[in-house]
Amino acid sequence: MQFSRLPALFFPSLIWRVKTRSKLIYLTFDDGPVPEVTPQVLDILDAFGWKATFFCVGENVVKYPDLYQEILARGHRTGNHSYNHIRGFRYATEEYVQNVKKASEMIQSKLFRPPHGRIKPAQLKALRKEYDIVMWDVITYDYDRKRSPERILKTIRRNLRKGSVVVFHDSLKAKANVLEVLPKALAFWQSKGYGCALL
Repeated sequence: MQFSRLPALFFPSLIWRVKTRSKLIYLTFDDGPVPEVTPQVLDILDAFGWKATFFCVGENVVKYPDLYQEILARGHRTGNHSYNHIRGFRYATEEYVQNVKKASEMIQSKLFRPPHGRIKPAQLKALRKEYDIVMWDVITYDYDRKRSPERILKTIRRNLRKGSVVVFHDSLKAKANVLEVLPKALAFWQSKGYGCALL
C-alpha cells in the first residue's frame, strides 16, 4: 500500500521518495539481521544483482555481528532502526534518542528509520542533527501473515514509480512472504526497465 501523502506534507524534510528521472527503486529492509531470513534475502539480491539498504535493530546486530558484516561485505548499505525496535510515541525524547545512539555504537550510519514509522516531532528534531531520517513511499506489509503473497505483489505492481522507497522486512514474521515475493518483485521491476539505487 502506498503511504499516505498527509505525513509527507507535514514532514517534508524526511526522505519519503527520491526525486529522480531515472527508473530506480530504493529497496530497503527493516528489523534484521536474523539468521533465519537475512542470508536468504542476501542470496536473492545477489541472484538479481540488486543492492539494498538494511535498517538494522541494534540488539540483532549484537547477537549476529558476522551477519551484519556480511550485509556490508556484499555491497549493501545499513541504517539505524533503534536498539530495541521501540515505538517513539511511547518514549520521552531523551530516552528515545539514547536508544538510537546505543544502536549507533554498532551501526555506523547516518541513516535512521523510526520503527513502525512512529516518531514525535521533538524526537525528530533531536535526531535530524545527526541523521537523515528515511521513511517510505511503498510498504509491502510482508510481516502481516494474513496478507497473501499475491496481494503483496499486486501492491508492488500498482505502486510502481520512479524513485520509490520500498520497505520489505528481513524478520521472522515476514519470512514466508518476503522470501516468496522478493524474487517476483525484482523480476517484475527488471521487466519494466527498473534498476536499484542505494540511499
